[in-house]
Amino acid sequence: MNLTRDRLQSIGLAGVFLVCLTLFLVLTFRVNAVKSQVRLAERQIVQLKQQKLLLETEFETRANQQQLRSLNDLEFGYAAPTATQYLEGEQQLAMLGKPRGPDAPAPIMVAAADPEQESVLPAMLNPLTGKAMAAEAPKPAVDAGARKVADAAPLRERLARIERPQSVGPTSAEHD
Repeated sequence: MNLTRDRLQSIGLAGVFLVCLTLFLVLTFRVNAVKSQVRLAERQIVQLKQQKLLLETEFETRANQQQLRSLNDLEFGYAAPTATQYLEGEQQLAMLGKPRGPDAPAPIMVAAADPEQESVLPAMLNPLTGKAMAAEAPKPAVDAGARKVADAAPLRERLARIERPQSVGPTSAEHD
């Protein structure tokens, strides 16, 4: 086998190329392994920070509970309710009541409207139809384009004024 110098040189270059390619692959795998370890470490750091925050919150909560307990013992003297503190029924609750004193304020009264008397408030009118909300009945289907043209001007007029119920009396709009 007679190898020439060019042939030996090309075989040598191929060998060097294979060695470089092998080293490159090994280095790539090594870098990827280190990257995955870094990602794992970052995840562990985030998890440890969350645990630390949870423990700090727990510690502060327990410290506040201890502080509140010592403040209660020192200042207020509150105690947990016992079974003897609960009432058995409405009669026991009524027996705890006291008559009003001579200088006690009057009890709070709740306002109520007489259902037979007509209201002086304006009726709730639908701005689209101009009718009272309770008096509206479902309308039959109308072409949407025709309805927009027909309701455009009256809608502007209805939104520009307040109408009172007709049973109360004439409005200023009716006098004009």
